[in-house]
Formats: sequence, C-alpha cells, structure tokens
Amino acid sequence: MPVTVLLVDDEPLVRAGLRAVLEAQPDIEVVGEAADGAAVIPLVRRLRPDVVAMDVRMPLLDGIEATRALLRTVDAPPKILVVTTFENDEYVYGALRAGADGFLLKRARPAEIVHAVRLVAEGESLLFPASVRRLAAEYADGDGNRAARDVLARARLTEREGEVLRLMARGLTNAEIAARLVVGTETVKSHVSAVLAKLGARDRTQAVIAAYESGFVTPG
Repeated sequence: MPVTVLLVDDEPLVRAGLRAVLEAQPDIEVVGEAADGAAVIPLVRRLRPDVVAMDVRMPLLDGIEATRALLRTVDAPPKILVVTTFENDEYVYGALRAGADGFLLKRARPAEIVHAVRLVAEGESLLFPASVRRLAAEYADGDGNRAARDVLARARLTEREGEVLRLMARGLTNAEIAARLVVGTETVKSHVSAVLAKLGARDRTQAVIAAYESGFVTPG
C-alpha cells in the first residue's frame, strides 16, 4: 500500500511542487490538497491520509492550531509534517510542541522531501537535533521547562531507557540505536515504547522535546 499524503499550503506553487516530487515515487500517493488549516479536519476524515504535510504559517488557521485541532478531534490521526521556510521559526517549535511529528524545509531537495514523508509515515523521528536544541533554548518558557522536568521526574526511566532517550534526541533511528547498544531492533522498539508511555508522549518527537526542555539532554 502506498503512503498517502494530504498537502496543506496557501501557496499553489508550493503544493504543485510537493505533489510533483511525491507523486514521482511509486510508493507515495497525494490524495488531496487544501489552501488553509481550516480545511484539514474534514479532509482528513474523508481521505484518511497517512501523512499531512502542512505549512506552518497560513492566513486563517495556522499549522499550530490546525495540529492541535486535528489531534484533539480526529481518532487515529495521521502523522503531521510541518513545512516551513526557516527552521528557527517560533511557529515551527509551537507546532512541534502541539504534536507535529517533524518539520520539513521548503528549500529541501526532492530526495529529502521523499525521505521525510517515508520516515514519519513509518513512525520514526524526523528531527534536526541541533535545530531543536536552538528552538528549545530560545522559545521554551520557564513554565514549560518546569513542566518538562516534572514529567521526566515522574517517568522514572530506567538507566537503559534514559540511554535510549538520549540517542533518540541525537536523531538516531531504531536500527542505529540497536547498533550503538549492541542489541536487537525489537529490543530498542520495546524501550522506545516504554519511554513514550512513561513520558505520556504521542511519539518520538514529543519525547525528544521533553528531553531537551527538561535539561535531561543538553547540547554536546
């Protein structure tokens, strides 16, 4: 089955470019388009895409509010990939905190766009760790940091779970973590699932943000 994608951007040329890149792949199908975040929920309910590639800045309903609304109102929501011009945009960080699974730069090469869609569809992390560190340092407020520290404290991660979270925060995939720790991929998947459950995180992205905001993972 192909990975199905819904494109949401107020610029027709951006949508056309993304469609051309994605539909050139035999395993990806663009099932719909929208020009604003306000149209996302009804389209997702009708089309049931695997991934929503959504502009973070739109005139009526931006990517942050559209992400919140989608995750709040739709059962089994799709993966959300926010599309942005600047990786240090505070809107990007807001969308990630709201529940987006990753972000994609509009200047990305075609191969990077395809890789991003496949990666989030598979449930893997799509983060640029250095960028996320900068965003967390710049935009996370004090209350957010305290809340993240409380979450990490209550989680009571085991030593191995903490090790897995640190490697996730560095952007490693399950296979790369397995190679680093010299364990099987299924074992890593079990640890990742345990980390997400203990942190109350929807996915790897949310777990990584909590790790950075709490200070559990620090630059370097």
